Formats: sequence, structure tokens, C-alpha cells
Amino acid sequence: MPIPPRGREPDPPPEGAVEPSCGDLMQPGPPTEEAEPGPDASTGTAAPNDEDAAALREAEDRWRRALADLDNQRKRHAREVERVAGAERARTAAAFLPVIDNLELALSHAGAADPGAIVEGVRAVRDQAVNVLERLGYPRHAETGVAFDPARHEVVGVVQDPDADPNTVVQVLRPGYGEAERQLRPAAVTVAKRE
Repeated sequence: MPIPPRGREPDPPPEGAVEPSCGDLMQPGPPTEEAEPGPDASTGTAAPNDEDAAALREAEDRWRRALADLDNQRKRHAREVERVAGAERARTAAAFLPVIDNLELALSHAGAADPGAIVEGVRAVRDQAVNVLERLGYPRHAETGVAFDPARHEVVGVVQDPDADPNTVVQVLRPGYGEAERQLRPAAVTVAKRE
């Protein structure tokens, strides 16, 4: 029945219509134990409202369990990511330990050995470090005479070189490490310019 405007009496119900009594209407709010009807005494089965309430409780329980499972999965994933990252950091650091050992050995012999031997030892340590980077998936590239590739090279200078083809690498000032998407840094190069 529509609510009449203030100050006006409600229209009478149409003839033959049955008006519900106010006691039959459910009040809004959380259900209480007293408000829920029990099993029907004559048949022993639950009333439809009991079935709906039980279905609702079951759905809420499943929803809460799904939220808890999702939260636990998120926490497990965060722990796994941290564990893998820590293992990779340890693996990388362990790969460089022999390089550090050899640098310390070269420094300890610096006073007693001739300068040529020291230079040779430092060169060997550098080669060892480059080898470690290559094993980790970051090969060194410092080639000259190759075509300029903006994905692998960073131009720091352009030179006029009659012996080199235009747009080729003439000199590598700083080598690059890695390939394509797995690049630590591009090679810093000078490039021959077009005439």
C-alpha cells in the first residue's frame, strides 16, 4: 500500500483486499534466535525461512573460507618470492667470491712482483669476472666493426673514419653486458658518420 502524503488519510483498500497486520511484517536488522521459526511440528521438516537462513550461513562460511585461503596464498607467495630472491642474491655473491680472493692475492704480491706480472694478474682477474657475468647470463659485448644497434649500443661520439662503413662501431669505450631484454648496460661506443 502506498504511503499517503502528510496530512491526508490513506485511501481505503479495494473491496475484497486483505491488509496484512503489522505483526506479520519482518523488522529490518540482524536475525535473532527467537525470530527464526523452528521445524514444523506437524511434518517435522524445516520451514522455507530456515532453509534460506541455513543456505545463507553456508554461503557466508564458504565466502569467509575463500577469503582466508586467498590471504594465506598471498602470504605464501610473498614468502616464496623473498626466498627465491634471497637465494639468487646468495648465488650471485658466491660466484664473485673467487674474483675477490684473486684480487686480494694480487694485492698481497704487488710489492714483491714485477709490474708486468701484476698487470697480467689483474687482467686474469678481470677475465674471471667477465666469465662469472657470462655464466650468470650477461655475456660481454665489445666488438668493433659491427653495425650500430640501438638496443646494444649507446653512442657517446661520432667520428669521421674513411676506412669504416657509415653507421658502424669504430671504438668501444665501455663494454656492454647482456642481450636484448636481459641487458645490464649497453656498450658505450663511437660510431662512424655518413659522409
